[in-house]
Amino acid sequence: MARISGVDLPREKRIEIGLTYVYGIGRVRASKILEEAGVNPDTRVKDLTDEEVAKIAKVIDADPEHLVEGDLRREVAMNIKRLKEIGCYRGIRHRKGLPCRGQKTKTNARTCKGPKKTVANKKK
Repeated sequence: MARISGVDLPREKRIEIGLTYVYGIGRVRASKILEEAGVNPDTRVKDLTDEEVAKIAKVIDADPEHLVEGDLRREVAMNIKRLKEIGCYRGIRHRKGLPCRGQKTKTNARTCKGPKKTVANKKK
């Protein structure tokens, strides 16, 4: 099983798709990585040689501009933490668990707010 950046890639998928299981790598970036490493994108993950896996890992690690997995997750978490600490609008929205990007919250925003909390009517 190919393990790249601490992620086990699915064995039956093409390497181009399998690389997208790594946090921070999408389809376009996966294609560029494979092109740079000189690996055929149609190769199945189970058919990769150790040298090809090493080449792919080297290409991913060699690019300091693009972070993947733990480093990227850490950076995103630190950015959100910074927003919360400085108390800006986006930070406050993160703190309250509400959407930060201007979506309406009267009816939607269930992803941020969680499941509905039904409020009982006043008894007459």
